[in-house]
Amino acid sequence: MSDQASRRDFLKSSSTAVVAGSLAATLGANRSVHASGSDTLKVGLIGCGGRGSGAAQNAMRAEEHVELTAMADAFGDQLQHGRDILSRQLGKQYKVDDDHCFVGFDAYKTLLESDVDVVLLCTPPHFRPLQLRAAIEAGKHVFCEKPVAVDPTGVRHVLETVKMAKEKNLTIVSGLCWRYDHGVRATMQQIKEEKAIGDIIAIQENYLTGTLWHRGRKDDWSEMEYQMRNWLYFTWLSGDHIVEQHIHSLDKSLWLNDDVPPLSCTGLGGRQVRTGEQWGNIYDHFAVCYEWANGVKTFSYTRQMENCKPDVEDYVLGTKGRAKVLKNSIEGETTWEYKGDKPSMYDVEHKELFAGLRSGNIINNGEYMCYSTLLAIMGREACYTGQTITWEEALNSKQNLTPDAYAWGEISVPAVAVPGTTKFA
Repeated sequence: MSDQASRRDFLKSSSTAVVAGSLAATLGANRSVHASGSDTLKVGLIGCGGRGSGAAQNAMRAEEHVELTAMADAFGDQLQHGRDILSRQLGKQYKVDDDHCFVGFDAYKTLLESDVDVVLLCTPPHFRPLQLRAAIEAGKHVFCEKPVAVDPTGVRHVLETVKMAKEKNLTIVSGLCWRYDHGVRATMQQIKEEKAIGDIIAIQENYLTGTLWHRGRKDDWSEMEYQMRNWLYFTWLSGDHIVEQHIHSLDKSLWLNDDVPPLSCTGLGGRQVRTGEQWGNIYDHFAVCYEWANGVKTFSYTRQMENCKPDVEDYVLGTKGRAKVLKNSIEGETTWEYKGDKPSMYDVEHKELFAGLRSGNIINNGEYMCYSTLLAIMGREACYTGQTITWEEALNSKQNLTPDAYAWGEISVPAVAVPGTTKFA
C-alpha cells in the first residue's frame, strides 16, 4: 500500500529532499504564538493504547489551555477503550467528537488533515518514521515516543525529518523522559559540568526487569492483527526490548558521552526463558559493551524474566568517585544527593513542549533521539549476529524490517536470530 511503498522508495534513493521555505517558516512561527486563531492548543492522539492514553493525560495536565480534539488507532476497540478512559479523566479538556475518531492503518493521515496543532505519536515503534514524517509535512508540532525506529533505514529517515522540522520551526519533543527528570538533570550536571566524580572511566547500564503484557490470540485475528496486538514480541514492530525499553538506559549513556556516538559494540544475548511461539522472535536478555573513542566503555545489561532480581540503575565510575544517576547520588571525594523538587517527568515533557510553543523557543530533540535509537539497534544486531558492529556500519546499514504490505491478513512469522548464523545487513 502507499505507506509501505513510500518507505521502500526512500530506501532506494540516496537522499530525500527537504522542502522548506518562507511559507513553512511562517507556519512554524505562527503556531508558536497562537493555535488556530486562539490561545487554546488542539492536540491529536495517534495510538490509543496504554502509553498513548497516558501521554494524553500528561499533555492535558501540563497546561490549562489545551484540548484533546482527535484520536486515531489501527484498532477500533482500542480507540474506544482510550475514549472511555480519557473522557472520564480529562473533563472539559476532552473535546473528541465521533467524526474526529479515525481507525485503520491510514487513520493517522486523516487525523493530520484536521486542525490539531500538536500530535502525540504513540503507536508501535515501527510506524514512527512514516508517521513522524507525515506530521512534520502537515505542519504539526510533535511529541514523539521512543524509540524512533526499529532499523537503520528508519533512523536515517527520521534524521531527515528532524532536519525538515528545524527548517519549518516545528517542535519534536522526545519520549526519552529521563532527560526531563529534574533529579537526573541535576545529577548529570554534577557529573558533566561540576566534574564531581572526575573524568568518566566506565558506565554500567542495568535494565533488569520482569516481563510485560501479552494479549493472547483470538481465532478471528489474522496473523498481522495478532502480531500488531502483541507488538512487543516482534522485532519488526518493537525493535526487541533492548530498543523498546533499554533505550532509556542507553540514552543516558549517550548523554554522559556528550551525545557523541560510540565507535563500536560487541555483545551476547538470547532466549533462555521466553522460548515459546507466543514470544515472537525477540530475545529475553542482552549484554553489550560499547566503546567510545576516548576509551570510555559502557557495559549494558537488560533482561526481561520473572522471579529474577530486578535492578534498573545507571552506575558511573569516575577518577574521583562514582554516581548512581537514577538514585541522584554521588560518592567519593564529593558526596552529593539531589534534594530538589521531583515533578512527574512525563508531565514536564509536555510542560516544556507547550512553553516552547508559547514563547517561540521551539524544542527539537531529534538528533539525540535518533542516536539513542541507533545505539540500541547496533547493540541488538551485535547480539543477533555475534559480530562487532561499528557505528558507521550501523548508520549505513541497508536493514529494513518493513513487511511487504500493511493489510489485515497473513504475514510471515520472523525467525529467531542465531548468533554466528544471522547476518548483518
